[in-house]
Amino acid sequence: MAYVSNIRMFVRVYELGSMSAAARDQRTSPAVASSRIADLERHLGVRLFNRTTRALRPTEHGRLFYDGARGILEAIETAETAVMEATQSPRGTLFVAAPLGLGRRILAPAMKAFRAKYPEIDVRLRLSDRMVDVTAEGLDLAFHLGVLQDSDLKVRMIADCPRVLVAAPDYIARKGMPADGEALVRDRHDCLNLRFPGAQEFQWTLKTPDGPKRYEISGPFESDDGDVLTDWALMGCGVILKPEFEIAEHLRSGALIPVATATPPYPTQLACLSPSRRHRDPKVQVFSDFMVAHCREALKAA
Repeated sequence: MAYVSNIRMFVRVYELGSMSAAARDQRTSPAVASSRIADLERHLGVRLFNRTTRALRPTEHGRLFYDGARGILEAIETAETAVMEATQSPRGTLFVAAPLGLGRRILAPAMKAFRAKYPEIDVRLRLSDRMVDVTAEGLDLAFHLGVLQDSDLKVRMIADCPRVLVAAPDYIARKGMPADGEALVRDRHDCLNLRFPGAQEFQWTLKTPDGPKRYEISGPFESDDGDVLTDWALMGCGVILKPEFEIAEHLRSGALIPVATATPPYPTQLACLSPSRRHRDPKVQVFSDFMVAHCREALKAA
């Protein structure tokens, strides 16, 4: 299995472009990652990467070896899948990504029940509100909130998630209640936006009598963590646009109040994504089935 581990490390170094990133991905140290690549290079008798102090790039031999190495790993996964289907005992490690709010409020609390049902499946849950590259980051599944782009990923729709514009009572007392998107812009309301490297959303698209309209919003704070935006809104710092399930408790308590209700935001879509080559893996299937059902129930109850 050492040779397979070396190939797996090579594939992740190639895809992530970094020895340290691949080491983190494989839950080991950069020294071990470097050693595995060196072992593979000795076995093949060629250099797979050109290394400098600033960059690591595949050689021509490395580029040639990558496609075959990827095929070897896929063949192993296919063989393991066949065995697991025959034994009806899914096992292994799943790498799963999800937005922070969804992961903290819905997925993480269900992990104990999932583990009780499937004790031989380990889950590595990565939470971030940034966009993830499912294939490049070696993920088995990713939960996605938002409009889906065309891709070769297997998409499983879960639900439409209503969204709402909200602010704290003391903010409204201080700045006034905006009736609609026009008021948000005209009266220069403090709008707290979700931003991260590569984010495309610089406006809020709201529902008007004339159809969708994009509003140029601005405010004093931005963050790549949606829960930070909620905390700021609770402190009276401004208006946020959030899925209802993330702030349901604050809406019920009155800590946050809907604003600009004449032009509400459109719902967002929640979906489960997986690489096409992975969606038939038994552990991927049972996790997807379990969490999709759990998400739908949790969203209904929110």
